[in-house]
Amino acid sequence: MTLAHETEMTESEIDDFLGEHETGVLSLAQGEQPYSIPISYGYDASERTFFMRLVSTPESEKRRFLASSPHARLVVYDETGDKTTYRSAVAVGLLEEIPPEELTVERIEQYGAAKRPLFEIWGKSKQDLDIRLYEFEPTTLSGRRTEIDREEDE
Repeated sequence: MTLAHETEMTESEIDDFLGEHETGVLSLAQGEQPYSIPISYGYDASERTFFMRLVSTPESEKRRFLASSPHARLVVYDETGDKTTYRSAVAVGLLEEIPPEELTVERIEQYGAAKRPLFEIWGKSKQDLDIRLYEFEPTTLSGRRTEIDREEDE
């Protein structure tokens, strides 16, 4: 029989978890149509704020969803190699595009922590890509840890 014990992570555990990871799934919505994409992020635990560089083409579905609503949900998760511990954090809030004229040295430094994807595949040449910077300061931030006790049935 497999038994699971689920607990909420503390704020400190959530901050540590988000700081040690660099990718998650960002979900947006337009009316009743959802849209989710894998993204890279940087995280400032002292401000509890995420920093993202989102790349798209001007006519892309991603750009359309980013323009329609700044409401977002970010999910970051992992599992241990032996699949006995699962952790996840969920951030909900407003995604704010940072206009280039508002970039300061301090803000630019935050984006240095937002990792680039390990690989890039684009149907368009790089000069056709639209790169925009975003801050995501969640209104709610929660985390869970699930410990699995896998007992072998005889």
